[in-house]
Amino acid sequence: MTLLMAADERGPHQDPSPTGSLSQYCLIDFALPYWQSVKSGTAKTGLFRTSSDALPDSLPSVPGTLPHFLQEPQDAYIIKSNPIKLRCRAAPALQIFFKCNGEWVHQNEHVSREYLDEGTGLKIREVMINVSRQQVEDFHGPEDYWCLCVAWSHLGTSKSRKATVRIAYLRKNFEQDPQGKEVPIKGMIVLHCRPPEGVPVAGVEWLKNEELVNSVNDDNIDTRADHNLIINEARLSDSGNYTCLATNIVAKRRSSTATVVVYVNGGWSLWTEWSSCNARCGRGVQKRSRTCTNPAPLNGGAFCEGMSMQKITCNAVCPVDGGWEEWSEWTACGSECERQRRRECVAPAPRHGGKACDGAGQATENCTGGLCTQNRKLLHDVEPQSMEGTNDVALYSGLAAGVIAVAVLVVAVTLYRKNQSDYGVDVIDSSALTGGFQSFNFKTTRQGNPLLLNSSIQPDLTHGGGPQEEPAHPPPPRPPATPAKTELKTVGIFGNLGGRLVVPNTGVSLLVPHGAIAEDTSWEMYMIINQEENSAQTDEGCEILLGPEVTYGPPGLSLSCPVAMTIAHCAEVNGENWNIRLKRKTHDNKWEEVMSVEDETTSCYCLMDSHSCHLLLDQPGSYALVGEPLTEVAVKRLKLAAFGSMGANFMEYSLRVYCVDNTPHAFQEVVTTETGRGGQLLEEPKTLLFKGTTFSLQVSIQDVPQFLWNIKPFTTCQEFSFSQVWCSNQQPLHCAFSLERYSPATTQLSCKISVRQVKGHEQILQVYTSVAECEKESIPFFTQADCTVTSQTGPKAFKIPFSIRQRICATFDTANAKGKDWQLLAQKLHIERNLSYFAKQRSPSAVILNLWESQHQDNGDLDSLASALEEIGRIHSKSPAKSPEDPNSDFT
Repeated sequence: MTLLMAADERGPHQDPSPTGSLSQYCLIDFALPYWQSVKSGTAKTGLFRTSSDALPDSLPSVPGTLPHFLQEPQDAYIIKSNPIKLRCRAAPALQIFFKCNGEWVHQNEHVSREYLDEGTGLKIREVMINVSRQQVEDFHGPEDYWCLCVAWSHLGTSKSRKATVRIAYLRKNFEQDPQGKEVPIKGMIVLHCRPPEGVPVAGVEWLKNEELVNSVNDDNIDTRADHNLIINEARLSDSGNYTCLATNIVAKRRSSTATVVVYVNGGWSLWTEWSSCNARCGRGVQKRSRTCTNPAPLNGGAFCEGMSMQKITCNAVCPVDGGWEEWSEWTACGSECERQRRRECVAPAPRHGGKACDGAGQATENCTGGLCTQNRKLLHDVEPQSMEGTNDVALYSGLAAGVIAVAVLVVAVTLYRKNQSDYGVDVIDSSALTGGFQSFNFKTTRQGNPLLLNSSIQPDLTHGGGPQEEPAHPPPPRPPATPAKTELKTVGIFGNLGGRLVVPNTGVSLLVPHGAIAEDTSWEMYMIINQEENSAQTDEGCEILLGPEVTYGPPGLSLSCPVAMTIAHCAEVNGENWNIRLKRKTHDNKWEEVMSVEDETTSCYCLMDSHSCHLLLDQPGSYALVGEPLTEVAVKRLKLAAFGSMGANFMEYSLRVYCVDNTPHAFQEVVTTETGRGGQLLEEPKTLLFKGTTFSLQVSIQDVPQFLWNIKPFTTCQEFSFSQVWCSNQQPLHCAFSLERYSPATTQLSCKISVRQVKGHEQILQVYTSVAECEKESIPFFTQADCTVTSQTGPKAFKIPFSIRQRICATFDTANAKGKDWQLLAQKLHIERNLSYFAKQRSPSAVILNLWESQHQDNGDLDSLASALEEIGRIHSKSPAKSPEDPNSDFT
């Protein structure tokens, strides 16, 4: 039996079927059971929208082709109140119906048409339904409103894909508007934008001064998938008004306008040449100047800091007027009845613009007393008066001899006085020559005396030459000026047994070796970390401080061997990338270079570890370790820490992120500061490698629950300039993120803090904390094991037992034909550089062991020393039986 089903439900716009009248019916064979159910009332006529009365998924198989879909329904959005159309096309298909949300759509709601494919001869059926806004709004299922098609053929059924239908919208208010910024030129600009909630999700474009920002042709601009606009290196042309434009199929929304100002901080031009001295004679002034034009400040940039003019004193050489020397002797009387004499203008000669001598340099006179004829011939006429003339000649000759004698005496006296003035004038009378100059003390300190660091400290004249005449407890010297901050100082009294001074939690310590202080003598020694503004770096700013400035004393300390000082540093040590130097403060509070750590010198010794510098020092004073980067890949380590505390309003919470040089002393300042304000350490501190590439450091907060917490503007991403971080010189840098919870019931905060250098390394601090006041915990201090020990004296301060130390020194200080001496000991302890320093010591082995003690003071492990001695023993195992002084027996 066959079943004829009405199929003329086509819509008014559907084309007539090419199959003629037969197209109005679908002949379905072998459908008797279903038809009988319809006639008996157990099934309703037509198609129904209840799943219980659904059409069968397949019909009895007959020869034919399983339908396949030529067009499946597509996802759609309802805009405003306009319904959408879902369309389905399949071939071969006897019938197609829509099923929405698991229920059949009534056949009256279908608009269908059918036609033959001329190429294949298969029957193609197309069906369309309308979905209204009301239908979607009335649906309250666990998923979006959906529809699919079911197509029948003689062979069976096929189902199409599910198409979702959603109501499109775009809210008005942005979740986050971009905020205005003022950034330095070449700084990074980050504008944040979170578009309004919408379906479909809105796309974002950026407008600058109402023109579209194109990041395709500009590598400096990055418009990311997170909708943020990033300008890697700000240019002056990047100043402007920026707007975030959100668009979907419903509408466009504009954010508030963010004004970006790119400013240029002023830079100094090169100094001009020094002017000439403004005094023609004596003390004067020279000047040089520079201008704030390299570059000039723009857009509110800061004016250059420092002086635009410098002055220095100068000493202009005074002019010296010329002076005549004594006349020479007269020449013999010539045939012309004349004689001559000369003098030179060289006593002194005119110098530096002085006047020449007045008068003639040559004199001529008649040498016969006028007894020459007019033709210059002598008179030989002997007249009565000739005897009288002879008497006149004798008189003149006697006078001339007397004059010559007086002249010789004057010259002799002059030469004698000149000789005395060159060598015998008292220095005290030099003030007569210096005019307005300040007086100077010409008594200089001897080079070999390491104790006189400050000229203002007078020597103690009450003590004799030997230490045995010193008092048991000499009075402590005048301490340095009190720093502005809390003074980090440790003090201990040490004698012949020596000991150790430690400034807790700073990575700074001082080892006073056994025997460094004479017997029956004790000194009150101190060690201070300078908390004032650091001054050890050069004016050019090419050097940075790698660790704290440390002072040890007293200045008058008398030691027989060097002490070992340890200072923690923050540099990734590499001789190719760094030039690291040790500096010392002079008596006039200026810093002078002592040595480069790569140099070899006998004045002091420097051993660099990965995190500490170990110094052997002969002189008390103030010391600092500075570094000059040689390449852009020079790295210094930063320590990152996040702290949190409740704000003044109990709904507010503050997150503070610190970036400090990775030394215990620098981080201790942070701990002290946060302890005072009740901060809570939220994550164990982490290390970030910061390169000398001139790129800045960015700190941003991420993954904050938006429905529980609100982030105050201008705080989501913050930036430190390169110079701020690179030249921080142990001073803590920090930024704060201000959050506000929407409800008092919110007691948990979870987020991530990203700290990254542009084009460099990144670290993530994971924050998960309770903000309830009752659950606050104290800051867990990350301290050294000996954080409470500031002073140790005697044997307990040393890792190597004194008896073993004596045996090692006795063995290796003695020259050995087989090479078993202190140089081999240094080599095995990996101290192979600057051996000339140890060679000048009274006991090289003892100083090497002191350096080893300083290097291994924290671990206290003697294994490395024992292994080195064992290896030396194996090298010399072919030698005769061991000496009783062989140190290896104590370590095996």
